[in-house]
Amino acid sequence: MAEDLSILKGTKTAQYESLVPQIKGLLEGETNLVANLANIAAALKEQFNWWWVGFYWIQEDELVLGPFQGPVACTRIKKGRGVCGKSWEIEKTLIVEDVAQFPGHIACSSFSKSEIVVPVFKNGQIVGVLDVDSEHLAHFDETDRAFLEKIVGLIP
Repeated sequence: MAEDLSILKGTKTAQYESLVPQIKGLLEGETNLVANLANIAAALKEQFNWWWVGFYWIQEDELVLGPFQGPVACTRIKKGRGVCGKSWEIEKTLIVEDVAQFPGHIACSSFSKSEIVVPVFKNGQIVGVLDVDSEHLAHFDETDRAFLEKIVGLIP
């Protein structure tokens, strides 16, 4: 298991290409879900310095806050509510360029301006979501989608 990150500057693609194998190293041999989610959130936050990075995990009929990096967050989210709840409902990645324009957006922080939410699947079933917020409008794109989907696919 690797325990240090090498932070790369450069294009977004180059940053992800450097980070993905490092995240694989962090996860290698570790079976504890909380430890793995915490390290993924920390690695993403450290590399990209986004406003908020974290996981919500499905427990019964709600998404419940899991490991994250950033300011305090909403603890529970109902299915279909906000960007996270909508991503859970439709089981697809959502990229929101301006959260103020998203119907039903849950404003955990007034500093959050754009967001990407990536569903996490285990054995073909959605089990949670990765939520990333930026203080900049239109911060996320298809590059983020592709690499973040790849990263959540690494979760054992």
